Amino acid sequence: MTFLQPFILWGLPLVLLPVIIHLINRMRHRPRQWAAMQFLLAATRSSTSHSKIKNWLILAMRILAVLLLLLFLSRPLVGGWLGWAMAAAPDAILLLVDRSASMESRVAGTDESRREYALKLIASAAGEFENNSHLILIDSATRKPETVSVASLAELPGTQPTDTAADIPAMLQAALDWLIENEAGTAEVWIASDLQSSNWLPGDSRWETLVTAFDSLPQKVRIRLLATTQDSLPNTSISVSELARVQSGETGEVRLAVDLKRSEATADTAAITRTLNGIATEFETRVNGQSTRWRHRVEVGDQSGGWGKLELPADGNPRDNVTYYRYSDDHPPAGLVITESALGPLWQAAASVADTSGRKPAKRLAPDDFTSSDLRDITLVVWQAPLPQGDSATALRQFVNEGGRLVFFPPGEAATTRFAGLGWGEKQEADEEPFKVGRWDEDQGPLANTDEGLLLPLNQLTALQRQRVLGQAAVLAAFNDGQALLARQALGQGEVYFCSTLPLLTWSELGGGMVVVPMLQRLLAAGSARLQRDSVAECGKVGAGDLQLEWTSVETSQRGDVQTQAGVYQSGDRWLVVNRPAAENEFERVEDEVVSALFGGLSFQLFQAKRDDTALQGEIWRMFLFFMLLALLVEAWLIRPRAGVESDEPTPKPQPAPAA
Repeated sequence: MTFLQPFILWGLPLVLLPVIIHLINRMRHRPRQWAAMQFLLAATRSSTSHSKIKNWLILAMRILAVLLLLLFLSRPLVGGWLGWAMAAAPDAILLLVDRSASMESRVAGTDESRREYALKLIASAAGEFENNSHLILIDSATRKPETVSVASLAELPGTQPTDTAADIPAMLQAALDWLIENEAGTAEVWIASDLQSSNWLPGDSRWETLVTAFDSLPQKVRIRLLATTQDSLPNTSISVSELARVQSGETGEVRLAVDLKRSEATADTAAITRTLNGIATEFETRVNGQSTRWRHRVEVGDQSGGWGKLELPADGNPRDNVTYYRYSDDHPPAGLVITESALGPLWQAAASVADTSGRKPAKRLAPDDFTSSDLRDITLVVWQAPLPQGDSATALRQFVNEGGRLVFFPPGEAATTRFAGLGWGEKQEADEEPFKVGRWDEDQGPLANTDEGLLLPLNQLTALQRQRVLGQAAVLAAFNDGQALLARQALGQGEVYFCSTLPLLTWSELGGGMVVVPMLQRLLAAGSARLQRDSVAECGKVGAGDLQLEWTSVETSQRGDVQTQAGVYQSGDRWLVVNRPAAENEFERVEDEVVSALFGGLSFQLFQAKRDDTALQGEIWRMFLFFMLLALLVEAWLIRPRAGVESDEPTPKPQPAPAA
């Protein structure tokens, strides 16, 4: 319960007035012993207990009436997530609004998104405080504090839908910074979010620091969370995870790997509309379970470049139904092999590139001869030597950051050197049975199934020797005992791979070519994005250099906000493809107990929004007025005079009838 006039509560001691008056009245009538009264007291002693109860009830009704009058004058508010007992209107209310792509999910049975629903409830609640509190908006896309009014809340740019993700710890940090900089008094932080796990980041170390910082503030801060986790319609998201332009015979091709994810596990077909340079074509693909990877080829001939998008029909969330891509001029991939071992010719052949004269083997260098200039036209680097250090490591990190692919093979000796957090441990040899591959990722990465759906023969691969991969990374293929065969680490726009065995008969059967060749060929094609002038970014993470340019959407021919809206943009001869973050395609949410634990000992309340809620809180003074009148009526009934009061005149005795 919250009070708009809390100072009136200082009058609560007035509820003792009826008691004081009662005691004073008792002092006015002192008892006197009188012999004749002894008989009257004895006659009425049987009704004394009933009379005391009645008097106590009268006194209680009078006390209750005064209490309800004071509560009525203090204008109490109550309702849902704002039901804080005895809380005055704060000096500042910070509204933390999540406007990530997942907040556009439609609430079942309504025409509103979770974002619109939350804004309506917040506006209804904040309206009661607008004259007493400063309202500060901090949205998930910009995280810049802004003073707002309730009337314009739903129309502000900072509350409109975006294709971004949300970072709840960063939003709370922005709120904390505002409280410190403005030296605010009592404050409340209202958070509106759908509890998407990727936005809340419950394992992030920032939570402990934030709780400590809020707890150490001199003023009291209450945190209230409106969780918009109502039921919503079934939803499917779409995103392009891989794109490569290749030359297939005499025809240029763009190969796409498209991920489809569903909120419910179903097996049926999905209709996909492909728009290529403004021309739309419809396709259907089979979706099994909650996640499916669809591989699609687009013939582009000798076009210098183009753009496209893939779109799903309307469903529970229209914001994740579109994904964009751009293919640029044909930049042929090129490989570079760094090794001094006898495997050099094999790596060169596996990383070779086809041209008009046949296949051209990859370039080969010794580790000591490698310089940064060797990477100008390279898309893949195969490194089989001790891990690079110094200038070589710096050049390779830059290469990967730009979108190149780098794969390390075992040098045969353990070392403490790390690259991108990964390193080589001890060499291991199989005892009686060789190491066998137990699992691998068939949907993504260089070991995925072919476009025709065929498996790479990893289930037939055995190894006699391997070298352990140290560090935390995504394991794309693993042996039966859980040790990694192929691990991946993302770095900038590119990727670093560690393969734990070699294509030598003394090591493994990897030299058969049915695994290592398609793996390296796919990495060659994936790294070709490094040579294009196209920029690819996620909404909310566009680089500072790109933000300085003026971008025009190729769909609308209007200037677009590349930080918040997905699309394909052009600025002169430069192109920028912006898509929502991949994490926004996830449907996992944080449990209520986990969220509550994140705020530790802070004053925190979680409110789960319901579909039939119409307001978060409202004034309830009418209820207190009604109960006050009811208490007075009960008191009046208790003190009413008793019916049939006996007269002081003696009753005349009946006279006998006269004698006849």
